[in-house]
Amino acid sequence: MALPRCDLKTDCRHFRGDVPCRPHKEHGVHCVDKRGAVCEHYDRIRTRILIIKLGALGDVIRTTPLLTKLREVYPGAFITWLTASPEVLPSLVDEALPYTLPSVVQLRSRPFDLLLNLDKDRDASALAAQITAKEKKGFLLKDGVIVPANPEAEHKYHTGIFNDVSQANRKSYPQEIFEICGFEFKGEKYLLNPPPKPDRPWKLDRKKKVVGLNTGCGGRWTSRLWADDRWVALAKALKKKGYEVVLLGGEQEHIKNLALARRSKAKYFGHFPLDQFMSLVDACDLVVTGVTMAMHFTIGLGKRIVLFNNIFNKYEFELYGLGEVLEPSKPCQCFYRPTCINRDYRCMEHLAVRDVVDACVRQLPR
Repeated sequence: MALPRCDLKTDCRHFRGDVPCRPHKEHGVHCVDKRGAVCEHYDRIRTRILIIKLGALGDVIRTTPLLTKLREVYPGAFITWLTASPEVLPSLVDEALPYTLPSVVQLRSRPFDLLLNLDKDRDASALAAQITAKEKKGFLLKDGVIVPANPEAEHKYHTGIFNDVSQANRKSYPQEIFEICGFEFKGEKYLLNPPPKPDRPWKLDRKKKVVGLNTGCGGRWTSRLWADDRWVALAKALKKKGYEVVLLGGEQEHIKNLALARRSKAKYFGHFPLDQFMSLVDACDLVVTGVTMAMHFTIGLGKRIVLFNNIFNKYEFELYGLGEVLEPSKPCQCFYRPTCINRDYRCMEHLAVRDVVDACVRQLPR
């Protein structure tokens, strides 16, 4: 027998419409029972918010502090997040949508109270312009050009247009993102779901402090690479000082890390799926890394960090007091360039091993 429309609580965060909701499957309840009583699990949605942050996995992770503020300002909000990396979104997100055609099709048919597009690229900005929302913040596509959707987005907009403006910026990425949304950043932390337990315990000497060396930087950004000989020398120096040293990396660094492990006698367990890699980072007390996914995992897990930087503005990185940024002694001339264009020298050759060792000791006394 069909139920009256008023007996369906379509504004409940549990209601799906296409399949039974979780409370019904677990407890057999209805939106309204035969006596007219509303389901005890009814949770009315007060605000519908859409976040568009497609970008790199690390950029998605460092946008998660925004969720804490959104939950504070909009109690009862239902938060949808569209991203190419839904696997890293925390449980504070009600609906994590992969960036696929089915997701885009349904979003274009759904009204929102607030849309936050935090990706300054054409596809995200075009989609933000097409979706219905009472209020839009961030970036939109207009006449084929990306434009700020609100005045607060203009600072971030201009740093992506002019290199000198970007280099003069003294705001961290979370500060800029909060500002776009009309908030003040007050140190809200990254939000990560707890890493899973490894399939087998990592074979690390727990009597020593564990230092992870993340040796890669992705195939695109070769301007950030530190020489293999430097990694070997760093691993040997840290081992000599009494640290347990483990090499970190993905599939792309596998052959490299096997060679580095043979030369330095540092431990290397191989490359792993994302969740197991995060578990390995969690087993470290300190991580030495460039600007990579491992950097964001390290910060999100609250580990100490020594961060290599050469081609980015160091002020954009919010380390939450967990470590320090090291830069070459000679300035980098390849700001935001994936490959080095300087014919006179490569700046990463002027990041000394002894300076990295000293930074590790400062951040992680033995």
